[in-house]
Amino acid sequence: MDAKKKELIGEFKNVGREWEPKGQPAPVNVHDFIVPRLGKAIPYGIYDTERDVAWVSVGQDHDTISFAVESLRRWWDGDGALAYPGADQLLISCDCGGSNGYRVRAWKHELPRFAKESGLAITVCHLPPGTSKWNKIEHRLFSHISMNWRGRPLTSHEVVVNLIAATTTRSGLKVHAELDPRKYPKGVTVSDNDINGIDLLPHAFHGERNYTIMPPQMSSPAPEV
Repeated sequence: MDAKKKELIGEFKNVGREWEPKGQPAPVNVHDFIVPRLGKAIPYGIYDTERDVAWVSVGQDHDTISFAVESLRRWWDGDGALAYPGADQLLISCDCGGSNGYRVRAWKHELPRFAKESGLAITVCHLPPGTSKWNKIEHRLFSHISMNWRGRPLTSHEVVVNLIAATTTRSGLKVHAELDPRKYPKGVTVSDNDINGIDLLPHAFHGERNYTIMPPQMSSPAPEV
Protein backbone atom coordinates (compact mmCIF):
# COMPACT_ATOMS: atom_id res chain seq x y z
CA MET A 1 0.00 0.00 0.00
CA ASP A 2 1.15 3.52 -0.75
CA ALA A 3 0.03 7.00 -1.78
CA LYS A 4 0.47 8.14 -5.37
CA LYS A 5 1.58 11.65 -6.26
CA LYS A 6 -1.02 14.34 -5.57
CA GLU A 7 -2.66 15.78 -8.67
CA LEU A 8 -4.18 19.23 -9.17
CA ILE A 9 -7.74 19.25 -10.44
CA GLY A 10 -8.47 21.55 -13.37
CA GLU A 11 -7.38 22.42 -16.90
CA PHE A 12 -3.71 21.71 -16.25
CA LYS A 13 -1.08 20.22 -18.53
CA ASN A 14 -0.64 16.48 -18.07
CA VAL A 15 2.62 15.22 -19.53
CA GLY A 16 2.28 12.75 -22.40
CA ARG A 17 0.56 12.35 -25.75
CA GLU A 18 -3.08 11.67 -26.53
CA TRP A 19 -4.87 11.40 -29.87
CA GLU A 20 -7.07 14.44 -30.57
CA PRO A 21 -8.81 15.74 -33.70
CA LYS A 22 -6.31 17.59 -35.89
CA GLY A 23 -6.07 21.25 -34.93
CA GLN A 24 -8.18 20.79 -31.80
CA PRO A 25 -5.77 20.26 -28.90
CA ALA A 26 -7.18 20.28 -25.38
CA PRO A 27 -6.70 23.82 -23.98
CA VAL A 28 -4.88 24.03 -20.63
CA ASN A 29 -3.83 26.77 -18.22
CA VAL A 30 -0.41 28.38 -18.55
CA HIS A 31 0.16 28.09 -14.78
CA ASP A 32 -0.11 25.29 -12.26
CA PHE A 33 -1.56 27.12 -9.25
CA ILE A 34 -4.24 25.23 -7.36
CA VAL A 35 -7.85 26.20 -8.02
CA PRO A 36 -9.42 26.36 -4.52
CA ARG A 37 -12.94 25.38 -5.61
CA LEU A 38 -11.57 22.30 -7.42
CA GLY A 39 -8.78 21.31 -5.06
CA LYS A 40 -6.56 18.29 -5.62
CA ALA A 41 -6.76 14.52 -5.86
CA ILE A 42 -4.83 12.21 -3.52
CA PRO A 43 -4.88 8.59 -4.78
CA TYR A 44 -4.05 5.99 -2.12
CA GLY A 45 -3.70 2.44 -3.37
CA ILE A 46 -3.81 -1.08 -1.96
CA TYR A 47 -2.46 -3.69 -4.39
CA ASP A 48 -3.09 -7.43 -3.98
CA THR A 49 0.02 -9.03 -5.51
CA GLU A 50 -1.49 -12.53 -5.65
CA ARG A 51 -4.71 -11.62 -7.49
CA ASP A 52 -3.39 -8.64 -9.50
CA VAL A 53 -6.26 -6.57 -8.15
CA ALA A 54 -6.03 -3.04 -6.76
CA TRP A 55 -8.20 -0.68 -4.75
CA VAL A 56 -7.63 3.08 -4.95
CA SER A 57 -9.27 5.64 -2.70
CA VAL A 58 -9.12 9.17 -4.13
CA GLY A 59 -9.00 11.69 -1.30
CA GLN A 60 -9.69 15.41 -1.47
CA ASP A 61 -8.26 16.70 1.81
CA HIS A 62 -4.85 15.63 3.19
CA ASP A 63 -2.61 12.57 2.91
CA THR A 64 -2.71 11.69 6.60
CA ILE A 65 -2.39 8.48 8.61
CA SER A 66 -6.15 8.44 9.14
CA PHE A 67 -6.67 8.61 5.36
CA ALA A 68 -4.19 5.76 4.80
CA VAL A 69 -5.84 3.46 7.34
CA GLU A 70 -9.32 4.39 6.14
CA SER A 71 -8.26 3.40 2.61
CA LEU A 72 -7.08 0.07 4.00
CA ARG A 73 -10.37 -0.34 5.85
CA ARG A 74 -12.39 0.40 2.69
CA TRP A 75 -10.36 -2.15 0.74
CA TRP A 76 -10.88 -4.85 3.36
CA ASP A 77 -14.62 -4.23 3.71
CA GLY A 78 -15.18 -3.92 -0.04
CA ASP A 79 -12.81 -6.54 -1.44
CA GLY A 80 -10.34 -8.19 0.94
CA ALA A 81 -12.86 -9.79 3.28
CA LEU A 82 -14.78 -11.20 0.30
CA ALA A 83 -11.65 -12.57 -1.41
CA TYR A 84 -10.21 -14.09 1.80
CA PRO A 85 -13.20 -15.00 4.00
CA GLY A 86 -11.21 -17.25 6.33
CA ALA A 87 -8.25 -14.96 6.84
CA ASP A 88 -7.07 -14.13 10.35
CA GLN A 89 -3.81 -12.40 9.36
CA LEU A 90 -2.88 -9.62 6.97
CA LEU A 91 0.59 -8.82 5.62
CA ILE A 92 1.20 -5.22 4.55
CA SER A 93 4.25 -4.06 2.62
CA CYS A 94 4.79 -0.30 2.49
CA ASP A 95 7.42 2.44 2.37
CA CYS A 96 9.26 3.60 5.47
CA GLY A 97 8.17 7.24 5.16
CA GLY A 98 5.15 9.37 4.43
CA SER A 99 1.73 8.77 5.94
CA ASN A 100 2.56 5.09 6.59
CA GLY A 101 6.11 5.63 7.87
CA TYR A 102 7.48 3.40 10.61
CA ARG A 103 8.53 6.42 12.68
CA VAL A 104 5.07 8.00 12.58
CA ARG A 105 3.41 7.33 15.92
CA ALA A 106 -0.10 7.93 14.63
CA TRP A 107 0.37 5.10 12.08
CA LYS A 108 0.88 2.59 14.90
CA HIS A 109 -2.02 4.16 16.78
CA GLU A 110 -4.55 3.91 13.93
CA LEU A 111 -3.69 0.36 12.81
CA PRO A 112 -4.78 -1.33 16.09
CA ARG A 113 -8.27 0.15 15.61
CA PHE A 114 -8.50 -1.55 12.25
CA ALA A 115 -7.08 -4.77 13.72
CA LYS A 116 -9.78 -4.72 16.41
CA GLU A 117 -12.56 -4.07 13.88
CA SER A 118 -11.42 -6.73 11.42
CA GLY A 119 -10.13 -9.32 13.90
CA LEU A 120 -6.91 -9.58 11.89
CA ALA A 121 -3.37 -9.88 13.16
CA ILE A 122 -1.66 -7.23 11.03
CA THR A 123 1.98 -7.75 10.11
CA VAL A 124 3.69 -4.69 8.62
CA CYS A 125 6.98 -4.82 6.71
CA HIS A 126 8.43 -1.43 5.78
CA LEU A 127 10.88 -1.26 2.90
CA PRO A 128 14.30 0.06 3.99
CA PRO A 129 15.03 3.76 3.43
CA GLY A 130 15.83 4.62 -0.18
CA THR A 131 14.25 1.49 -1.66
CA SER A 132 10.68 2.65 -2.27
CA LYS A 133 11.10 2.29 -6.04
CA TRP A 134 11.13 -1.49 -5.51
CA ASN A 135 7.68 -1.38 -3.94
CA LYS A 136 5.56 -3.54 -6.27
CA ILE A 137 2.67 -1.08 -6.16
CA GLU A 138 4.84 1.52 -7.90
CA HIS A 139 5.55 -0.42 -11.10
CA ARG A 140 2.51 -2.74 -11.15
CA LEU A 141 -0.16 -0.11 -10.44
CA PHE A 142 0.87 3.53 -10.18
CA SER A 143 3.00 3.57 -13.33
CA HIS A 144 0.11 2.14 -15.36
CA ILE A 145 -2.31 4.72 -13.95
CA SER A 146 0.08 7.47 -15.07
CA MET A 147 0.33 5.95 -18.55
CA ASN A 148 -3.44 5.59 -18.80
CA TRP A 149 -4.16 9.27 -18.15
CA ARG A 150 -1.11 10.79 -19.86
CA GLY A 151 -1.92 13.81 -21.98
CA ARG A 152 -5.39 14.20 -20.43
CA PRO A 153 -6.23 17.16 -18.19
CA LEU A 154 -7.67 15.95 -14.88
CA THR A 155 -10.62 18.31 -14.86
CA SER A 156 -12.59 16.78 -11.96
CA HIS A 157 -12.40 14.13 -9.26
CA GLU A 158 -14.87 12.09 -11.27
CA VAL A 159 -12.47 12.09 -14.22
CA VAL A 160 -9.63 10.95 -11.94
CA VAL A 161 -11.71 8.11 -10.47
CA ASN A 162 -12.89 6.94 -13.90
CA LEU A 163 -9.40 7.00 -15.43
CA ILE A 164 -7.96 5.05 -12.51
CA ALA A 165 -10.75 2.47 -12.67
CA ALA A 166 -10.16 2.04 -16.43
CA THR A 167 -6.49 1.17 -15.94
CA THR A 168 -5.51 -2.34 -16.97
CA THR A 169 -2.45 -4.30 -18.15
CA ARG A 170 -1.66 -7.31 -20.29
CA SER A 171 -1.42 -9.39 -17.12
CA GLY A 172 -5.08 -8.63 -16.37
CA LEU A 173 -4.83 -5.93 -13.70
CA LYS A 174 -8.22 -4.89 -12.32
CA VAL A 175 -8.63 -1.63 -10.42
CA HIS A 176 -11.51 -0.43 -8.28
CA ALA A 177 -11.46 3.32 -7.61
CA GLU A 178 -13.77 5.44 -5.52
CA LEU A 179 -13.88 8.97 -4.14
CA ASP A 180 -13.35 9.57 -0.43
CA PRO A 181 -14.91 12.97 0.37
CA ARG A 182 -14.14 12.88 4.10
CA LYS A 183 -11.97 15.43 5.89
CA TYR A 184 -8.65 14.32 7.37
CA PRO A 185 -7.17 17.15 9.45
CA LYS A 186 -3.42 17.37 9.92
CA GLY A 187 -1.58 17.83 13.19
CA VAL A 188 -3.22 15.03 15.19
CA THR A 189 -0.94 14.07 18.09
CA VAL A 190 -0.58 10.73 19.86
CA SER A 191 0.40 10.57 23.54
CA ASP A 192 2.88 8.19 25.17
CA ASN A 193 0.02 6.41 26.94
CA ASP A 194 -1.67 5.72 23.60
CA ILE A 195 1.51 4.19 22.19
CA ASN A 196 2.28 2.15 25.31
CA GLY A 197 -1.16 0.55 25.19
CA ILE A 198 -0.62 -0.98 21.74
CA ASP A 199 -0.09 -4.75 21.53
CA LEU A 200 2.80 -4.53 19.07
CA LEU A 201 5.20 -7.44 18.60
CA PRO A 202 8.50 -6.44 16.95
CA HIS A 203 10.20 -9.11 14.84
CA ALA A 204 13.72 -10.33 15.49
CA PHE A 205 14.94 -8.83 12.19
CA HIS A 206 14.79 -5.01 12.31
CA GLY A 207 11.86 -4.91 14.69
CA GLU A 208 11.48 -1.17 14.19
CA ARG A 209 10.40 -1.80 10.57
CA ASN A 210 8.89 -5.29 10.87
CA TYR A 211 6.22 -5.92 13.47
CA THR A 212 2.83 -7.50 14.11
CA ILE A 213 -0.15 -5.79 15.73
CA MET A 214 -2.48 -8.20 17.48
CA PRO A 215 -6.24 -7.69 17.79
CA PRO A 216 -7.67 -7.96 21.34
CA GLN A 217 -9.55 -11.17 20.54
CA MET A 218 -6.42 -13.05 19.41
CA SER A 219 -4.42 -14.35 22.36
CA SER A 220 -1.56 -16.21 20.69
CA PRO A 221 1.00 -14.26 18.62
CA ALA A 222 0.98 -14.61 14.86
CA PRO A 223 3.91 -16.41 13.23
CA GLU A 224 6.76 -14.14 12.21
CA VAL A 225 7.04 -13.33 8.50
